[in-house]
Amino acid sequence: MSSAGLNPRLRDWHGQGVWIVGASSGIGLATAEALAVAGARVVVSARKAGPLQDFAARHAGALALPLDACAPGALAGAVPQVQAHLGRLDLAMYCAGHYTPMRADRLDLEEALRHQDINVGGAWRLLDAVLPVLLVQRTGHVSLVSSVAGYRGLPMALAYGPTKAALTSLAQSLWQDLRPRGLGVSVVCPGFVATPLTAGNTHPMPALISPEEAARQILRGWARGEFEIHFPKRFSRVMKLLGGLGLISDRAAFALLRRTTGL
Repeated sequence: MSSAGLNPRLRDWHGQGVWIVGASSGIGLATAEALAVAGARVVVSARKAGPLQDFAARHAGALALPLDACAPGALAGAVPQVQAHLGRLDLAMYCAGHYTPMRADRLDLEEALRHQDINVGGAWRLLDAVLPVLLVQRTGHVSLVSSVAGYRGLPMALAYGPTKAALTSLAQSLWQDLRPRGLGVSVVCPGFVATPLTAGNTHPMPALISPEEAARQILRGWARGEFEIHFPKRFSRVMKLLGGLGLISDRAAFALLRRTTGL
């Protein structure tokens, strides 16, 4: 079922203030580009300064704000600069992510915990930084980038998948708390997107799309007021079915995933 209409519809981006964390490449950068072209004033953050500075040079009103989302106090410390540049924060998006293929017979605890810190811990740090601002404004939107890997455990996603399931659950709780306070909350669940994170995959990636197409789907979802923005539908709907409680047996889901990925 569609989640359209659960949030205020974000259609006119002219003059809107946006902060994207994880905007140096992939979905984050493509979304920043699309919003800037649509007229938004965009602050871009990530650890790599070069791509951020290139983005700011291409778009009037943009600001490059390099930082490490996992460093204690980095995001909270950046808020005054973000506010000074934007005036009002209309959208905060957490798109930073980490993915290393991992299977149980080669479990790497340090690497697994790194997934947790970047994918989930960074989102918590952004929320801690921006929610006080948004609650005072009584307007604005928080968007967390999760994944269809959070619907159902996937081969090679031993460390990655659980962090994305956590983000989806976090967004669901946030929506219930924040929507009555006038704020919007969305969770973005992409399938396979051609980004640096997926570049090392050797297994088949069904329905692979470009970051630019992912950005178009995200903006379309925001315009529809969707809570859960998942795409491409030909793949994400299958993953939702596989993850549906009681809709398909675990035996059947595991078999279908093995046939699809070859793993």
